[in-house]
Amino acid sequence: MLEGNVVSSHRLLLVEDDRSISEMVGPYLEKEGYDVSYAYDGYEAEEQFKQAKQAYDLVILDLMLPRKNGMEVLQTIRSVSLVPVLILSAKDGEVDKALGLGFGADDYLSKPFSLIELTARIKAAIRRANYAAQPIETPNAPVQHERLEFGGLVMNMDTYEVEREGAAIRLTSKEFGILKLLVTHPGKVFTKAQIYAAVWNDQYYGDENIINVHMRRLREKIERDPSAPQYIKTLWGIGYKLEVEQT
Repeated sequence: MLEGNVVSSHRLLLVEDDRSISEMVGPYLEKEGYDVSYAYDGYEAEEQFKQAKQAYDLVILDLMLPRKNGMEVLQTIRSVSLVPVLILSAKDGEVDKALGLGFGADDYLSKPFSLIELTARIKAAIRRANYAAQPIETPNAPVQHERLEFGGLVMNMDTYEVEREGAAIRLTSKEFGILKLLVTHPGKVFTKAQIYAAVWNDQYYGDENIINVHMRRLREKIERDPSAPQYIKTLWGIGYKLEVEQT
């Protein structure tokens, strides 16, 4: 609950089993104007998320949780929602980071962390989510239609549905944004910084892992053989482009 006359503009679900961290983070975020709900294990987090009368704007999720771990909770959330999820964890390895982002997390913050950085990450994630459904604007972009077709891929720009040769493919909002950017500019090479700026709508700070993981997951979903991609081609040291091999 908020005190005084501060009016919350965004609802957060803080999932952290360490009470000392929750008692530090939660009140700080409430003073920043957020409406914070608390869960202390994975099962409680899933129940709160499912039963919430008003949708959350962001979930702060620890990985090491009792009853159900953070990855299980993340998969449950992603099965029903594209709400931004910010991972918190004492694990700082690239494997854990890639795994978290691969399952659909939007950002990752290692413990220990500063409250100022946490707040900045939350604001950036919510801002990106608010822009996710807006058309991507780049110089000389072609006129976009309700449906885009390219080399057997069909994208419905209104419903975020994607099909490959009639088979439905389920993409996250970031994966859809990357594919949309490439499909609307076939043959154009985009650097990782350009992709991040267009899809995340934020300044790129050189964290290549975020782009790498999302690109890998996108290829796994749309390519017959992700190791020999037909659609998304890598130009080593430069970036990515979309093309269809001629047979």
